[in-house]
Amino acid sequence: MATKEEEGGPSSRVPHLPWMRNPVDIDSFSGCPVAHLPRLDPRLVKPLQRMGIESFFPVQVAAWLETIGPGAFERDICINSPTGSGKTLAYALPIVQMLATRKVRCLRALVVLPTRDLALQVKEVFDAIAPVVGLSVGSAVGQSSIADEVSNLIEKSKQGLFPSLDEEYIQMEPQTKVDILVATPGRLMDHISMTKGFSLEHLQYLVVDETDRMLREAYQSWLPTVIQLTRSSDQNHSWGVERGFKGKSFPRLAKIVLSATLTQDPSKLSQLELQHPLLLNSGKKRYRIPTKLQSYKLVCKSNLKPLSLIVLLQELRGEKCLVFTSSVESSHRLSTLLEFFEDLPFKFSEYSRLQRESTRRKTLDAFKEGKIDVLIGTDRMARGIHIDGLRYVINYDMPPYVKTYIHRAGRTARAGESGSCFTFLRKHEVKAFDKMLKKADNSSCSLHSLPEESVETLRPVFSSALKKLEESLESEATKKSKSGDKAPNASKRKRTINT
Repeated sequence: MATKEEEGGPSSRVPHLPWMRNPVDIDSFSGCPVAHLPRLDPRLVKPLQRMGIESFFPVQVAAWLETIGPGAFERDICINSPTGSGKTLAYALPIVQMLATRKVRCLRALVVLPTRDLALQVKEVFDAIAPVVGLSVGSAVGQSSIADEVSNLIEKSKQGLFPSLDEEYIQMEPQTKVDILVATPGRLMDHISMTKGFSLEHLQYLVVDETDRMLREAYQSWLPTVIQLTRSSDQNHSWGVERGFKGKSFPRLAKIVLSATLTQDPSKLSQLELQHPLLLNSGKKRYRIPTKLQSYKLVCKSNLKPLSLIVLLQELRGEKCLVFTSSVESSHRLSTLLEFFEDLPFKFSEYSRLQRESTRRKTLDAFKEGKIDVLIGTDRMARGIHIDGLRYVINYDMPPYVKTYIHRAGRTARAGESGSCFTFLRKHEVKAFDKMLKKADNSSCSLHSLPEESVETLRPVFSSALKKLEESLESEATKKSKSGDKAPNASKRKRTINT
């Protein structure tokens, strides 16, 4: 059963935590040209321009002023802002600026994200700006073997090269090759438990991105482990000692937590051990739909929904589009059904955990390159997939919660670009859907109609396609029962569910 937290709760509910009741309104900040951002290190201007950034978004300006400006990282920062609003650069830029003056290389900043794809996207941002100020960025995401990761993260012991060196000196010396590490929880825990020389002792900045998901899923208790390891027992080491909160002399781990749907649950937020947190929030309501997103609803009968989808995709004329269903089985059934319609004017593919990871990666690459127009999948796609130029999202099945809608729709209308989200509804779902959207700012949703004659022309093909679909699914079921086979990676999923 869904909790009130998952459902979004009443939009007027007052948060239990006092610091969440009067947030800084991100929308009160204006965009700022790169050249006018106060105190920006001049070395960072050119890499930002190479990234195509001419002006900073409000969330980036707000975060900058609370970290580099008067705020100066005196408080932990919580950012609740729509997907695609620029949150990654909002934390990457201040961290790079603050670490640019470091004298000794050791792991100072750790960014943790729930999936490999998300982590690699964030690493690209750091890679674009960090090297120009002499910072090294590493990743621990399981993309390569752990041995390869260790060689990229850890310096070889100098004792092997210089046997006369004092062992105590060797142990004191920072051994990491990177200043900034972007990691997934499972691989981070692997290095913490197995990699000699891997240390969080000098960590100054911890970023938890996609916070609501990271707190909902335990991931091998990575968070309490990291927080415990950053509590230094020795307050007198000669590097990494940061000015603490209110002038205290001990090192303080500054945290930045971010989400498009940040939880208000005190029990979950307490895991972060936030110190004097400051909330930056977009808009007056807890949830915010991207400003340049156009939302549409299409009311149709369940038995005609596949035909209505085809007609809508025909209207979109081969533009890139994500189609979200309610389950892996529904995605597979819909994808298989569409295969029995000949000469469709768009190329489509299934994207689900029923496929091997290598297949999913190839499918996603083909979609990014424009070889596939339509990707059909579940909410797995709603986080961690960023596609340049994606203009359309379709909810084939109504999202159960406002959070789900925000993450699905947030795949488009990113970084100031426009986009559209279409939601198919049965007649009895309309009232619940409208009520759900009212929990978010910018929640207007127009009715979109499809030409009835276009739907009717597909009926004859639909009948034969349904028969072929049932035959295909029966054949798949028979093969699985004979071989005793499960979905690809099914056994692995059991073992890695918390990684």
